[in-house]
Amino acid sequence: MSLNVMIPNMLTLLALCSGLTSIRFALNDRWEAAVLAVAVAALLDALDGRVARMLKGASKFGAELDSLSDFVCFGVVPALLLYLWGLEDTGRFSWILVLLLSACCGMRLARFNTMLDDPDAPPFQVNYFTGVPAPAGAGLALLPIVLSLQFGDTAVRSPFFIAVVMIAVAALFVSKVPTFSFKKVKIHNDWFLPTMVIVVLLAAGLLSAPWATLSIILVLYIISIPMSYLRYGRQMRLWEAQHGVAAKGATKPPIDDSVGDPDDKT
Repeated sequence: MSLNVMIPNMLTLLALCSGLTSIRFALNDRWEAAVLAVAVAALLDALDGRVARMLKGASKFGAELDSLSDFVCFGVVPALLLYLWGLEDTGRFSWILVLLLSACCGMRLARFNTMLDDPDAPPFQVNYFTGVPAPAGAGLALLPIVLSLQFGDTAVRSPFFIAVVMIAVAALFVSKVPTFSFKKVKIHNDWFLPTMVIVVLLAAGLLSAPWATLSIILVLYIISIPMSYLRYGRQMRLWEAQHGVAAKGATKPPIDDSVGDPDDKT
């Protein structure tokens, strides 16, 4: 196996190891380290596909390994963390929630691994995912722990709140709700410096006040979901009107632009 193929696969394995290490931290009640380990896994997952494209090292082996890593890191690990953190003493129903969240993440990955690109799809569909991508879903699932680390064990640690979050994220995993994909975003020259300032502020916030910053990011992502749904609906109606297609609203799911990218299916 050539080096350009091995490097993306090594990043994927590092992501898998980071996700599994999160469980070890959770078993020792080190919740800050547990959440950060999942965040590191998400960062490595974002890098492996881009490195594979840059090095032209995409492979079928890498695709299968990436899917396995995503399922473990963003489906199994968050569910187990929530169980150990706030559901372990609440009875059998809590384990059903663990299975539900993990299974829905697995189905999300499997569904898009089998999807084919639609040659007749509108060009704007590359700007959307169908449902919530796995790393974002893991972040949303861990929102109760993040809020707890920022504000203390208040109502966010109640089994009812955790159950609602897990059910909602599981539904978003398998839904056909269009959500923004930022892979194809191009920064205009006029916005380059403001964007750099925002990135610096974001990095500073993550270093100085990580839990408050992560809470804000996750809340903003939640707000973006209905915005993406409405924007996709407007674009679809406009495209159908221009091409003489019968109006279908926003019910047609977007084609996940990660399909056909063997090392980036989240």
